[in-house]
Amino acid sequence: MQAITSPVTSTPSRATLWGNLISVYILWGSTYLFIHFMTEQMPPLYMVSIRYLIAGSILYGYARLTGTPAPTRVEWRSASIIGVLLLTISNGCLSVGLQYIPSGMAALLGGLLPVYLLTLNWVSFGKKRPSNLAIAGLIVGLIGIYLLVKPDKLQGTGGIDAKLIGVGLVAFGNFSWAIGTLLTPRLTLPSGTIFSGMQMIIGGIATMLVSLVLEPVTPMSIFEAPAKAIWSMIYLIIFGSIIGFSSYSWLARNAQPQLLSTYAFVNPVVAMLLGTTFAGEVFSSQSFIGAIVALVGVVLITLGKK
Repeated sequence: MQAITSPVTSTPSRATLWGNLISVYILWGSTYLFIHFMTEQMPPLYMVSIRYLIAGSILYGYARLTGTPAPTRVEWRSASIIGVLLLTISNGCLSVGLQYIPSGMAALLGGLLPVYLLTLNWVSFGKKRPSNLAIAGLIVGLIGIYLLVKPDKLQGTGGIDAKLIGVGLVAFGNFSWAIGTLLTPRLTLPSGTIFSGMQMIIGGIATMLVSLVLEPVTPMSIFEAPAKAIWSMIYLIIFGSIIGFSSYSWLARNAQPQLLSTYAFVNPVVAMLLGTTFAGEVFSSQSFIGAIVALVGVVLITLGKK
């Protein structure tokens, strides 16, 4: 699947809309596990910065070579705001948080995102109350997330303090992601692939600067990374960044916030299944029930998106 680059002013087709949603549903659900693999033996912020610098350069270069005009100064400033919120802060917090909690739990905490999106859009950004059906779907989805998170056997890598650090980082990252998502259609931005590339370049540069201050790395530390980290980063560049993030950027400009927020209910299901299969994380019968309940919430929010 290629990233969709339809302009904001066009009316998206159902196939385009759901193609991008499925991309975000499935591909982003897998990124939690691969971020865990990528940062097992390497500093997390450093690896995140390298990932986005490479992916952003590829997307930006492709867009310019295929005739996309160079962005204006205003567009670069707007893309910088979104890139820092979505990538430096949000994904940076996620990558560091995964050092303290398992990938499945981090994905489950993504269930907080619809709360942030719908609430912020209601009280601040859009001043628009969600439909009763969407609110019902949100409640059902949160119940499903609770059932997924609740199993006591889902253990992290440290004690209770370490888990609280991980949960706090991921929750704060989701809040930053919600603000960036709601700001996206309100700023002057180029459409399509070049916008995704600009965000990643700025986010990658900002994250690299933070990494060089906080982590024991140099710009050349990538040559010391083990093969597992490199292959995981390549997967994240192609499927998480170039395809998945481009799809999300398109959805942020063309889809209703409550419809966009449904991916936070699907990603945990994908992440838990992958975590169980490849990382030894527990997926109990109660977790399975929670996954089904969360998917019911997705259906209700989707039906209530208008």
